[in-house]
Amino acid sequence: MNTLSPRAINRATLARQLLLERSDLGVVEAVDRLAGMQGQEPKHPYVGLWSRLNGFADTDLTAAVEAHEVVRATFYRGTLHLVTADDYLHFRTTLGPMLEAGLKLLGDRAMGLEPDKVAAAARQLLAVEPLTFTEVRDALQAKFPDVNDRALGFCARMLVPLVVAPSETRWGWTANARFTPAEQWIGRKLGRKVVPQELVVRYLEAFGPATSADFQTWSGLPRGKQLFDSMDLEVFKDENGKALYDVPAAPRPPEDFEVPVRFLPEFDNLLLAHAKRQRIIADEHRPAVFTKNLRIKSTYLVDGLVAGLWTAEKKRGVATLTLTPFGRTLKKTATELEREGDALLRFLEPDAKTYELVTAG
Repeated sequence: MNTLSPRAINRATLARQLLLERSDLGVVEAVDRLAGMQGQEPKHPYVGLWSRLNGFADTDLTAAVEAHEVVRATFYRGTLHLVTADDYLHFRTTLGPMLEAGLKLLGDRAMGLEPDKVAAAARQLLAVEPLTFTEVRDALQAKFPDVNDRALGFCARMLVPLVVAPSETRWGWTANARFTPAEQWIGRKLGRKVVPQELVVRYLEAFGPATSADFQTWSGLPRGKQLFDSMDLEVFKDENGKALYDVPAAPRPPEDFEVPVRFLPEFDNLLLAHAKRQRIIADEHRPAVFTKNLRIKSTYLVDGLVAGLWTAEKKRGVATLTLTPFGRTLKKTATELEREGDALLRFLEPDAKTYELVTAG
């Protein structure tokens, strides 16, 4: 069993996440290769693809969404993700039990909730026209007046296969977007088979080498060890002797592969796809990135590891990128950050009159 160093694990993951060098893949192919992207807020996948693809324009992703080739929907871990329509149809049934189990989070608010009846009512409502979840909750409350309205909405979100209908805005969706039945939107039926082994392969292709616990963290599916043990996977070990699983012939670049600086959006899956995240962020920096109110801040990578935070804003025509480094920044790195940061600002704020980069602290 070969041992992989921390840097080798880091490089392997970055290669699969298209972060060692920008790719010439199209948007649909890239979202497929990444096994989806966290889509908590509309803008984040756009920034994530800008950092990963050559010549990416926001209209590229918008066009793929409008063509129904990429969808935004409740998926892994019960959170909003951007995935290909093919992946949604293929894996939604596999993820179904995990989404249903999420109803346990309701606790006392689930008093009187009859999930099957609520799901049926929600399907009937949404088959007529796309609705916001405020409208869904209000309509369900009228049918089930004795049940908590938030519980009704959450039940519909978890049990009914829905996608978020796009809007005519730059980042594809408004804050209070409308949901519509997935099969109706995509124009095809959900796959009926449960295919967890195929999902493991897709995960490892996008985030490996990894442990079964890593897969559970990313997907939300239980019993990862049993699943991994049932498969013929390549096995390595880390420097502590922990087994790491991978698919054969997956990219594993040399550990001295030079990595460019890269900017990641909030909630990037690179920071969420493993139970232990030292391959991408040092433990001492996690409190600054993972906030108590469950947000994951925007970060930048230096030599493949999270080295600081970034924010961007535009005021009176001036677009400003503010960097908050976690330590000393070498002069060469500062030059790279300035070049990449300026390009990011121009992508985010193309109508700004001037562009500035500021280092905090």
